[in-house]
Amino acid sequence: MNVLVACEFSGIVREAFRTRGHNAWSCDLLPSEKEGLHFQCDVLNVINKNWDLMIAHPPCTYLTVTGNKWFNPEFENRFPNRKEQRKEAIEFFMQLINAPIKRIAVENPIGIMSTLYRKPAQIIQPFQFGHEEAKKTCLWLKNLPLLIPTKNVEPKYTVFKSGKRMATWYCDAVKLPKDERMKTRSRTFQGIADAMSEQWGKL
Repeated sequence: MNVLVACEFSGIVREAFRTRGHNAWSCDLLPSEKEGLHFQCDVLNVINKNWDLMIAHPPCTYLTVTGNKWFNPEFENRFPNRKEQRKEAIEFFMQLINAPIKRIAVENPIGIMSTLYRKPAQIIQPFQFGHEEAKKTCLWLKNLPLLIPTKNVEPKYTVFKSGKRMATWYCDAVKLPKDERMKTRSRTFQGIADAMSEQWGKL
């Protein structure tokens, strides 16, 4: 199949599909971390190139519910353009999900698109695919079956004095420089990429 992995700089999903013989390309404004077939541009510039499948990872900064607090009035002076940025993020999400491609998967954390668009087809966790990390990931699917978990493992959490717990890998990422922290939190886990290529690559 001709596969487009939209908004992917890591090359993880792209290479999982290429390993199984597909003509897979990634696309992002950033260069690819892994050597391979990569468009470094706005994905909307290449979205009409006769793709059979698109897996898209649109930026979640303005869509996730964890960022809702920054829309409160007391932060208006600090983030004066946030409402417009959220509007643009919503429009971009919808351009991806409505792209002229037969099979589409759009992933994002828990966020506002569950209300503004529709509830996701499913919510997956890395620990369902062989990783110790916990990270709720929504999948909006078109003409694709639900992703079947491949290996359930016990996730690791860090518990704070307050009793609040957080995924250990997410806590550890705080120690990284901002740019690397954002990249670490946005990379697709290998087990999920492998499941996508194995299960959706057979359709």
